[in-house]
Amino acid sequence: PGVGGAPIWPDGVQGSMTHCAGYAAAAVALLPRVSAIGIDAEPDAPLPDGVLDLIATPAEKARLAATEPGPDGLNWDRLLFSAKEAVYKAWFPLVGEWLDHQQAEVSFHPHDGTFTAQLARDGLIIDGRQIRSLHGRWIQGRGILLTAVVLGPT
Repeated sequence: PGVGGAPIWPDGVQGSMTHCAGYAAAAVALLPRVSAIGIDAEPDAPLPDGVLDLIATPAEKARLAATEPGPDGLNWDRLLFSAKEAVYKAWFPLVGEWLDHQQAEVSFHPHDGTFTAQLARDGLIIDGRQIRSLHGRWIQGRGILLTAVVLGPT
């Protein structure tokens, strides 16, 4: 493990790892085809009390409150946490600094299993271009929520 516990990949490789009870995964790709990868797995269960207040922006809380219940009882609060973890895992290897949960605002697109994260701080630069939004995918199955963000070259 390197700084912040992130795995150290061989030169020319970018990747991400995740695990939770009953699931573990790694995703890797060759540079420069992929600039960053972030994956996260979480149990499809409600977040512990008080965690949503720590990770969610007011706008995210409002969207979650207005969201229809998910298929098979999908826990949107835990999916939000997972999406933010995937965003962080893509961010950190490129920037080398902490990205606070409040500095990425996630919007879900339930009908196609995607999400967008708007970054509220500078620092993510790929091929000389400032990146302000990241796009990811999510899936639910077997009691697990999976999220992924892959950044290609610009």
